[in-house]
Amino acid sequence: MKPIFNVGPFTIYFFGIMIAIGALIGLLLFIREVKRRGFNEKILIDGIFYSLIGGIVGARLIYVLVYNPSFYFTNPMEILSIHKGGLSIHGGILGGLIVGYIFLKRHKLPLFQILDIAAPSLILAQGISRIGCDVFGGPISHSLPWGIEFKGEYLHPAQAYEFILNYLLFGYLWLRLKRPNYYGQVFTHYLIGFLVIRGIVEFSRINPMVMGLLSVSHVMSILGILFGLILSIYLRQNQIKGQSSLFDKNDLVKTSVSVLILITVSLQVYYSVQG
Repeated sequence: MKPIFNVGPFTIYFFGIMIAIGALIGLLLFIREVKRRGFNEKILIDGIFYSLIGGIVGARLIYVLVYNPSFYFTNPMEILSIHKGGLSIHGGILGGLIVGYIFLKRHKLPLFQILDIAAPSLILAQGISRIGCDVFGGPISHSLPWGIEFKGEYLHPAQAYEFILNYLLFGYLWLRLKRPNYYGQVFTHYLIGFLVIRGIVEFSRINPMVMGLLSVSHVMSILGILFGLILSIYLRQNQIKGQSSLFDKNDLVKTSVSVLILITVSLQVYYSVQG
């Protein structure tokens, strides 16, 4: 990880800064939306905290069980060494969703209405956080101008691929949140959309392969996409159709400009630090 500065004996890393910025912006956006829609934001902030813990635990467990189980079973104390890296985004989503589901059910809050509101904030936070990630892609020709030089090699800027696609998904989800056809539509489209993005970006990275060009991450993404599709079909068939799916022209323009600004600023920050 790329160190930025020290505070006494502690080193502050670029990835940690970007995670904090992404989480804060996502949280503020979520709070604004739940307050605007009349929900108790204090209860939901507690839910976010618990879901975050669930996400971290899930991300670590899936990484340990799927990516390198033999090492961690031989060295069980290393499972706790999260600061050395080793988190699975698929496990993070799964763990966070399980805890969030339990929390919302316990407080008798409308599950899919809350998940719909959370989805744009979540993908925005993921996109911003990805700017600081130090997991680059595979080798790339040095003649391609967008490559990142790292340890004498030119590599795919996999993080940039992902945050650009995440921002585009954010723009769509933000517009869809204003004109949903059924409760759960925004959330299921987030789940499907992000896992498609993760699968696309995976082709630029180097991970253990299980079948031809498909990696372990691809398999988990495919399973998640299938779950999202089934859930989307079920929710659509069991609810009365809501608003028109057409987006307001003014909202479309404003959102497009915002996404373009996000992409431009993020690329400048990414290449100025990671490059």
